[in-house]
Amino acid sequence: MSGPVIWSVAGLDSGGGAGLSADQRAADAMGVHLCGVAAALTAQNSVAVEAVHAVPAEQLDAQLSALAHDLPPAVIKTGLLGGVAQLRVLTRWVDRLRERGPVALVVDPVLRASTGASFASDELLQAYRDELLPRATVVTPNRREAGRLAGDGEPPLQASRLGVETVCITGGDEGGPLAIDWLASPQASGWLALPRRDARNHHGTGCCFATALAAALAKGFVPADAAVLAKMLTTSGLSDAPPPGEGAGPVRPRAGFITEPGLLPALFEELPAAWPARAASAGAFMGVYGITDSGAHAAALFGDGLNTVQLRIKRADGEAEAPWQTRLAAEIRPALEAARRHGATLVVNDHWQTAVALGVEAVHLGQEDLLALDEAGRQALAGARAGGLQLGLSSHSLWELARCVAWAPDYIACGPVWPTLTKAMPWRAQGLGNLAWWAAMSPAPVVGIGGVLAPAQLAQIAASGAAAGCVVRGLLQWPAQDWLDGWRLAGGGPPRALPGWPQPSLGAAASAR
Repeated sequence: MSGPVIWSVAGLDSGGGAGLSADQRAADAMGVHLCGVAAALTAQNSVAVEAVHAVPAEQLDAQLSALAHDLPPAVIKTGLLGGVAQLRVLTRWVDRLRERGPVALVVDPVLRASTGASFASDELLQAYRDELLPRATVVTPNRREAGRLAGDGEPPLQASRLGVETVCITGGDEGGPLAIDWLASPQASGWLALPRRDARNHHGTGCCFATALAAALAKGFVPADAAVLAKMLTTSGLSDAPPPGEGAGPVRPRAGFITEPGLLPALFEELPAAWPARAASAGAFMGVYGITDSGAHAAALFGDGLNTVQLRIKRADGEAEAPWQTRLAAEIRPALEAARRHGATLVVNDHWQTAVALGVEAVHLGQEDLLALDEAGRQALAGARAGGLQLGLSSHSLWELARCVAWAPDYIACGPVWPTLTKAMPWRAQGLGNLAWWAAMSPAPVVGIGGVLAPAQLAQIAASGAAAGCVVRGLLQWPAQDWLDGWRLAGGGPPRALPGWPQPSLGAAASAR
C-alpha cells in the first residue's frame, strides 16, 4: 500500500544528501508516496554547492500539470525553488488545486545551504513573504532563515509574525546538550526537544523534517502532532557511521522510528536546559484505578480493595471560594484517612495545592491545568514534587504526550480509550491500538481511561500493556470485586502486539486550507 500522495517541489542535490534525495528517504520511512518535482538543479557534493540552475518555469509547470491529472496531492512540501518565476508557478498550482479541495502547504524556506551558499535573492525573499507564506499551512525555517523571513534577523516565536498558522523553527544546528525546535501552532506552542546526537551524517535534516511533517499531515495528523513525528523521524536518521564523502553524510531515517521510545520528544513551556529526570515510583498506580466525586465513596472503594482512587470534585458555578474550600477539604479528609488505613493511594484531581496542604501524596492534572500555571505555579509544583508529591497527567494526543515527557510524571493517562459521555471533549476514541502505542512509548506507566463500562474491558486494557485502567460511572453499576476480577482476567499474558503507527486522535481540519 503506497499511502497518501505528497508532492515535494524542491532542488535536486547531485551529492544525494539534501533536497529531493532526502525527501524521498523521509517519505519512504513515513509510508507515503512522494512525487519529486525538480524546481532547481544543483551541482554539489558533500563539501560545497558549486552551482544552482533553476528549472525553466515552463518545465516546472509541465511537471505539476502532469501530476495534477493523475497523482493529486494531499500535501505539497517546498524546498529550494530556484527563483521568483518558479515560486509563482507553484503558487498558481496551489490555488488551482485548492479550488478542487483542501491541500496543505508545508514551506521549508531553503535560503542558504549548510555549506554557506546563498539560495535566495532579495526579490525571492520578498516573494516568499508576499506570495508563498500567505498560502502556507506550516513553515519550517531554521533560526537564521526565520530571522530573514521576519525581516529583522530575529527568529519569530509567534506564528502571526510570519502570517502562517503554524511555525516550527528548527534548531538542530545550534549547540547545547539538547536539540530544540520552537513550535507555534493552533494546538500547542513550546520548545520541542530531544537529547542532541553527535552525528557525522546530518546533511538534509531540514528537508527530512519538513517532508516528514508534510507526510504526517497527509496521514491525518494535526500540525502539532505532525511536528512531533517529524522530530522523531529526523532524529532517527542521524548517525555517526563513516560518511560517503569528505563532508557530512546524509540523514537516513529508519522506517521503525515510530516504535522507538527514545525518539519521543519532550514539549516544554520554557526553554529547557537539560533533559527531564524520569520519576522513579510506579507501583502505586497499577490495576483498577477508580474515580469518584465523593469522599465517602472513595473511602468505601478503598475498603472494597481498590488500591488507587481519584477524587474528582468540581466547583459549582457561582460557589464562593471559602465555602468551596471547606467542602473540598471535607471530601478529601475521609478519603485520605481510608487510604492510609488500607495502605492505598488517594489521588486528588486538579486542586493540588489544597491537596498538598491536607497531606495528600498524589495529584492528577489535566493539560489545561498545566497550561494555566504561571511561572510561580510551575515552580511551586516542582517544589512539591521534590518533596515527594506524586503526579499523574492526562494526554489525548502526541503533542500532549510530549508535554508529559517534559514533566516526567509518575504516570500518564491515555484516553479516551472508548467513546465516553463523562465529559465533553473534542478527541476521537484512542482505541486499544493507540493505548498499546502509549504504553510502549511513554516514559512512565500508562493508565487507560474513558468509556470503560464493563469489567471485561479492563482485561483488554491490561492486555494492551497499560499499568492500570480507570473506571468512573461503572463503579456505580458493578461491585468493586467484579472490576478487580476483570483486571485479573488478563492473566499476566503477553501484551497486545504493538501497532506500527498511532492513529490521529483529533480531526485534521486544521491541517489544510
